[in-house]
Amino acid sequence: MNFVFRPFAAPVCRHRPVRRVLAIVLMIMCLGSLALTGCTGSGELLSLPPATVYGHDAASENSQAEPVPADGTAGALTQPLREAGWFCAQVRANADGRAVWCRIGHRDEADTVDPQVAHFLLDRRDQLAWAWFPPTQANREGDPVTAAAAPALTAIWPDTDVQEEMDDFDRDLRSRTPRLEDDTPRTGWRDAYADYSYDELNGLVVTSRDTSVRRWPFGSEHYAVPMSSAVDDLLAGGYDCFYPPQTNCNRSRSNGYFRVTLHGDQIVSAQFGIGSLIESGRQRHLLSEEFPHGLTFLAEEVRRPVTERIEQSRRSGTGFVGIVAGTVVIIEARRGAVDRDDLVAYLDVQIGAPLAATMPI
Repeated sequence: MNFVFRPFAAPVCRHRPVRRVLAIVLMIMCLGSLALTGCTGSGELLSLPPATVYGHDAASENSQAEPVPADGTAGALTQPLREAGWFCAQVRANADGRAVWCRIGHRDEADTVDPQVAHFLLDRRDQLAWAWFPPTQANREGDPVTAAAAPALTAIWPDTDVQEEMDDFDRDLRSRTPRLEDDTPRTGWRDAYADYSYDELNGLVVTSRDTSVRRWPFGSEHYAVPMSSAVDDLLAGGYDCFYPPQTNCNRSRSNGYFRVTLHGDQIVSAQFGIGSLIESGRQRHLLSEEFPHGLTFLAEEVRRPVTERIEQSRRSGTGFVGIVAGTVVIIEARRGAVDRDDLVAYLDVQIGAPLAATMPI
């Protein structure tokens, strides 16, 4: 498994040991071979990731989520993130490797949550093979990618120069004027541990030089069902869901949405929004109004405990981030009017984690 991201426009190409070489040009080819990736012309877009990493039969897939072990590489990688308030879990594994997913929700003044995630892929020896730190959607003070990546990677590779490389790039970028609208600079470097690719669109991608995972884990059967078996119930609940190919369904009568990420027909992660209206201590907006047969996109074994966790948040108007019955559950709650036993709230719910290196994140 050797690949990198090559984003949209003429890049800034750098590689060690030349630390401060900044090539910012449009419509010019990079000269010579680069240690990491070379340069990519404006408008070129590669698939994320190459199909080969998921283009395999099931390899002892295990999609039961569990807490990240306190020791070992996964524990060291995620400890700085967890100490900063991130949620991290091992979300899937197979015969070749295991995937760890971390997330934090940045809430702004308008009570809107901007999620930030990090993906880690470890091999059977517990060595980091690949990592991805995507950028956040909102413009935030400072650089959230560097703030997440530097302490995580330094925890396992103490003498890596990730912080310095990214700071150098950002400083060079700020000093560059003027900046063309379609110009997306990038930087690439390598050290004794990994190859690195960094730009504002894709964030930081890290590919280890010493190990790789041939077959990336893709399982989700523990908690989800095929999308084709869930569509009829979504239609019955008032969603305009035309699958295939539509994976983003809307419910106009309640301002609801339902969207999924897939591996083939199999649901990997699902997100939906639902309101809550408590009057005199009773729920007036029943879950069955939007899901008349329940959350049938979930596997039967996890459906009841996950539903109970969602209903608990709907009653209290509070969020939740954790693992329920071996299933990642993220609930972001926005509370409106609250008056004694009355409550109005809207909940954004995510169940499961997307596959590494796939969009949306």
